[in-house]
Amino acid sequence: MAILISDLYGKQIITNNGQKLGTVEDIILDIEDKVVANLLLKKFDDLTREENTKIALGKNSVKYNRVEKVAEAIIVKATK
Repeated sequence: MAILISDLYGKQIITNNGQKLGTVEDIILDIEDKVVANLLLKKFDDLTREENTKIALGKNSVKYNRVEKVAEAIIVKATK
């Protein structure tokens, strides 16, 4: 089943154990592999303005390979 990228924006991200992580504010695409790479909990422009962009991206993104289901919310595998 195909999902439109535009349908991901604004969806709540919740782990499979019920922890609410936030809302999809932006998306990083891997153009080479033609896949969604990360879901961002803050706008990309805001993250790049932070003092340490790499740390800000790490704290405010969810790798798309963790996604288990996309419905009313996005369910992702919990991290250890």
